[in-house]
Amino acid sequence: MSVPAYNTVAWFQVGTDAPEEARRFYGDMFGWKFTSDPQSDGYDLVSYEGAEHPSGGVARVPDASQNHAVFFVLVEDVDAACAQAEKAGGSVAVPSVTTPDGLRFAHLQDPSGNRFAVFTPPTP
Repeated sequence: MSVPAYNTVAWFQVGTDAPEEARRFYGDMFGWKFTSDPQSDGYDLVSYEGAEHPSGGVARVPDASQNHAVFFVLVEDVDAACAQAEKAGGSVAVPSVTTPDGLRFAHLQDPSGNRFAVFTPPTP
């Protein structure tokens, strides 16, 4: 199993108020496969043919105003990445969150307002 390198894009998320339509679109367009995430209600894991593990997710959001597509960068320390983003002229859009299984993430914005996220996976 290969492990992504730190500071690389290692996950993506599509948030949509129409998850069935998103699954149909991305499935038809790219051949993506979807399975329900057993750790999170309302979240589908995205897999590609030939990939060992899911590479992204589709999140159900309450309405179209929250629709999004965002990439996630694997980092060693989410809080340090938040501080570095602010030092570099960006901002923290969603402060650090830790899920019950230990996944830690935050949403950031670059100086132009583009949103992206950083994360560290749960400790095995």
